[in-house]
Amino acid sequence: MNSTKMRRKVVPAPENGDTGDKQDQLLLSAAICNGEDLGPFIRKAFASGKPEMLLRHLEHFRRYKESEIEDVCRAHYQDFIMAVDDLRSLLSDVDSLKSSLYDSNAKLQSVAVPLLTSLDSFVEARSKCRNIALAIRSLNICVQLMELCSRANFHLSKSNFYMALKCLDSIERDFLDKTPSSSLRRMMEKQIPAIRTHIERKVSKEFGDWLVEIRVVSRNLGQLAIGQASAARQREEELRIKQRQAEEQSRLSLRDCVYALEEEDDVNCGMEESGEDGFDLIPLYRAYHVHQTLGLEGRFQKYYFENRKLQLTSDFQVSSMTPFLESHQTFFAQIAGFFIVEDRVLRTGGGLISKMEVENLWDTAVSKMCSVLEDQFSRMFTANHLLLIKDYVSLLGVTMRRYGFPIDSLLDVLSKHRDKYHELLLSDCRKQIAEALAADNFDQMYMKKEYEYSMNVLSFQLQTSSIMPAFPFVAPFSSTVPDCCRIVRSFIEDSVSFMSNGGQLEFYDVIKKYLDRLLNEVLDGALLKVINGSLSGVTQAMLMAANMAVFERACDFFFRHAAQLSGIPLRMAERGRRQFPLTKARDAAEEMLSGLLKQKVDGFLSLIENVNWMADEHLQGGNEYVNEVIIFLETLVSTAQQILPVQVLKRVLQDVLSHISEMIVGALLGESVKKFNVNAVMGLDVDIRLLESFAENQAPLLSEADANQLKSALVESRQMINLLLSNNPENFLNPVIRERSYNALDYRKVVTISEKLRDQSDGLFGSFGTRGAKQNPKKKSLDTLIKRLKDVN
Repeated sequence: MNSTKMRRKVVPAPENGDTGDKQDQLLLSAAICNGEDLGPFIRKAFASGKPEMLLRHLEHFRRYKESEIEDVCRAHYQDFIMAVDDLRSLLSDVDSLKSSLYDSNAKLQSVAVPLLTSLDSFVEARSKCRNIALAIRSLNICVQLMELCSRANFHLSKSNFYMALKCLDSIERDFLDKTPSSSLRRMMEKQIPAIRTHIERKVSKEFGDWLVEIRVVSRNLGQLAIGQASAARQREEELRIKQRQAEEQSRLSLRDCVYALEEEDDVNCGMEESGEDGFDLIPLYRAYHVHQTLGLEGRFQKYYFENRKLQLTSDFQVSSMTPFLESHQTFFAQIAGFFIVEDRVLRTGGGLISKMEVENLWDTAVSKMCSVLEDQFSRMFTANHLLLIKDYVSLLGVTMRRYGFPIDSLLDVLSKHRDKYHELLLSDCRKQIAEALAADNFDQMYMKKEYEYSMNVLSFQLQTSSIMPAFPFVAPFSSTVPDCCRIVRSFIEDSVSFMSNGGQLEFYDVIKKYLDRLLNEVLDGALLKVINGSLSGVTQAMLMAANMAVFERACDFFFRHAAQLSGIPLRMAERGRRQFPLTKARDAAEEMLSGLLKQKVDGFLSLIENVNWMADEHLQGGNEYVNEVIIFLETLVSTAQQILPVQVLKRVLQDVLSHISEMIVGALLGESVKKFNVNAVMGLDVDIRLLESFAENQAPLLSEADANQLKSALVESRQMINLLLSNNPENFLNPVIRERSYNALDYRKVVTISEKLRDQSDGLFGSFGTRGAKQNPKKKSLDTLIKRLKDVN
């Protein structure tokens, strides 16, 4: 294939002319051959004033080209002739071909005309078919659209708004743009927003109704949840009671007992299994889903949160018309139910409310509840009222802790009012104890039935034997003991009830502190007041002393009971046991009993005035007063041993015998006895021996050691009589002998009494002068003792 671009050719130089013209001619020829612009050559020729030269060069180039063409034509004229011949031959063939084509065209026309007619019919039929198919498709679209509209109407009539909105979304997405009917499209475009607005109004109304209903449901739900917490606590308490009973029976070794503490099947039932499904969240979720479908999710979330927050704020209102004691359960149950609902919404609401929003609401609720509790507790002056509210709040805490809500602030408020509660509880117990003591006539309790014994004795572990007594049974104490024990036990249980379930794991020390106050301040003070002001007669004083002995066993029970209720092992409670807390009342009761017995004894000791102090011979059977005293003491022992414990009886008898000893010495020391002789002293010796024999005879009742201690109560009178009857009374001056044999004697009393002793021989044994030339050696020794003692004085 030849290139359209002309090849560059060099024109031969002319034979004549100068070198410059030749050069210009060559350049011009080359430019023309190469198809270059001749403008520069023309401007140069006119600029130099030689256009003729340019014309000459062009003419020369033309002649050269014509010569060249002639040469080419001469070289190819034969080929040209042959080509013309071929063209003429080709023209003949073309004419033949033209005739053939004409004939073929005629044949084709005759055949194609019917086909064209059929084709036109086919095209027309196909066009109609396409129109029919388009109509069918349009009708199908309209039918599907009508079905969706019908379905949407059905869902609207059944209040299935979410499905209705889904139908509307399907209409808009799949059919609205494809609907061939402009009228139908305009109707859809108008009705769909109206239907959505209608659905929004309906679900908003249902949601508003749900908000109203959920408040009542929340209150019932909170009461149910707190009631279940209370039932669970009751079951736990029953299990602990069984465990304590098993431990106690094991400790007392009453019999072999095997306990299998099994929980019931429904112990661990949760709210999901026992009532939490009682509230319906379908209206809420339907409204939420509808608003999600409408693209209003954020607005509904905000609307829901604001309305629930307003409801919670309304729940915080405490009615001033109803006492808080009556309304506190409703108040706390309403709040508990509110957050139970919110916890369910948080877990199943699909993001309707966030965890942070629920936590913020709970913080607000806790703050408000703490404020209400602080205010209400400050107005309460009854321990039981405070305990009721505290107990319900602790149950609220247990309930809310199950749902993961922190309750430390509530527990802190309860802990802050611990002292106030116990002060009120102590005040109540003080009144109850005073009433119990005022109602007691201080007679021994009479129990006809076993249940009375169990209720008044076994329940406080006051029994001294594991053997059940025969009935009717007369107890060695009055009704004061079980009545006060019930009050103290109730105090312990109330105190434990307040301290337990309050977040503090170990509170035995706190319970023990307030129990010590109850016993030391309240009970001991009340008993002391009764002892000092209300008792009259030996029988009542003896029964009160017996009561104190029984209280000593009861106090051990109190501390063990407090330890058990506090979950403290008994060994730890016994390890920290203090001395008997009712020592003042016990000492006062024994002192009063001793004082009354001393008054009785003083009546018999007044007979000591009938003693013949200057008797010619000593009595063999003792003086009259001592016989009366011993009869009284023996009667006292036979009566008291049925009531008083052995150690109490020993202390009382020891105090009485010590008083008798003092009275005997006091009689010798008193102004009524001016002088006495050895026979009178020997009579007193017999009296003291009778009293010592009485003390020794108590060994079977007490013990030999206790009997010896009882006998030692007469030591002063015994040592005084021994000194007066001694052959060497000056031995009293020997420190060793005095410490061993006369350590209970006061030397001033010895001087005064010794001066009253008269010698039988001279009739006046008490003049320690030199009457006769010959003196009794014993008299001389006694004179020496008196003289030495006076010198010491």
